[in-house]
Amino acid sequence: MYADFLGSSSRCLRIPRSLALCYNISYEHMRIPNLLEHESMAEVIQQSASWLPLLARECHPDARIFLCSLFAPVCLDRFIYPCRSLCEAVRNSCAPIMACYGYPWPDILKCDKFPVDHGMCISRITDGSSSRRMLRASCRDCELEEASTSKQILDTFCANDFSAKVRISKKNMTSPTLSAFDMDSRIEIVKHGPLPRLELFPRLQQWLDLDATCVQNIMRGTRTGTYVISGNVQEDKAVVNNAYAWQKKNKNLQYAVRKWKHHKCRS
Repeated sequence: MYADFLGSSSRCLRIPRSLALCYNISYEHMRIPNLLEHESMAEVIQQSASWLPLLARECHPDARIFLCSLFAPVCLDRFIYPCRSLCEAVRNSCAPIMACYGYPWPDILKCDKFPVDHGMCISRITDGSSSRRMLRASCRDCELEEASTSKQILDTFCANDFSAKVRISKKNMTSPTLSAFDMDSRIEIVKHGPLPRLELFPRLQQWLDLDATCVQNIMRGTRTGTYVISGNVQEDKAVVNNAYAWQKKNKNLQYAVRKWKHHKCRS
């Protein structure tokens, strides 16, 4: 177990904007050294950054509060640990996604190190019996699709809830942030599915902020590009599954977008 009580070297510091994992959480000050024995803010920022891609995948709704209870413990007169049930819930949902990239659940986060639920530990926020759907572990991130026939593209539109032609730009970043991309507000909606047309843009803007791994895979290192993206609506969020680069030479894509209005999907 980690040390319960604060030593003489413990300091109470404001959580900086550069600590993107925990900035703008429900409290403003944290203890250093933290529960992971990081001795400086620079070390906390560096070590926590590696968890941002996992957080962007939204593998569990309580993942952020669990990680921040360790990286940025709230500034009280003693450390407050995450409850074991919180650790187990986050681990069970997030570890399979980590495994896709060859990362095991780390020993330092083994759940038996944390206390069984009681009034002095941080418990789960979401109800374990909630109907909220978690992301299913997938070892395939969304990727830019290679050349397809117009029929394959139309089948992709049919298989997804929505499709839209969008222009995405990478921001010039001066400090770490979860929002690294911009989307032109003038999007061309091919199919809006269960969402009202006016709600698709804010959902896609939210997707840009939450799933940086997917966006980076689609853009492949470019700073600006136009894409036709398709995906599903999971509760109030848009999840992109397929993307095509909008290029003059891709006649099949242009034809599929024009033909969609008159296309009938096979049931």
